[in-house]
Amino acid sequence: QLFGAMAQHMVQCDLITFNSAISTCEKGSQWQKALQLVSAMPQSQVEANTITFNAVISACEKGSEWQQALHIFAARAQCAEEASSTIAFNAAISACERGGEWEKALQIFNAMAQRIVE
Repeated sequence: QLFGAMAQHMVQCDLITFNSAISTCEKGSQWQKALQLVSAMPQSQVEANTITFNAVISACEKGSEWQQALHIFAARAQCAEEASSTIAFNAAISACERGGEWEKALQIFNAMAQRIVE
């Protein structure tokens, strides 16, 4: 609704606008809306960044959607030029914790430790 109103008033959505909205979804445990927003970014010719993906992973974690959080985390780790951030690793570990997936949490922790050593 907000983005529709912005378009009517000829206000351009940018990375800051999207990241703010996604972070708000994260705080409200609205993981579905966060995913919708990140999916809408290319249509607005806005490229997601580390902050965007960290917020989406955290939104999924807070919504107890550990599988979705890990999917996004893994996809980001494979295609990003930059290393996954500590925030993303922590959010993925927390998502596993919420889902009772301690073995996966340990794998992610070990991957994070390995990345620090490299």
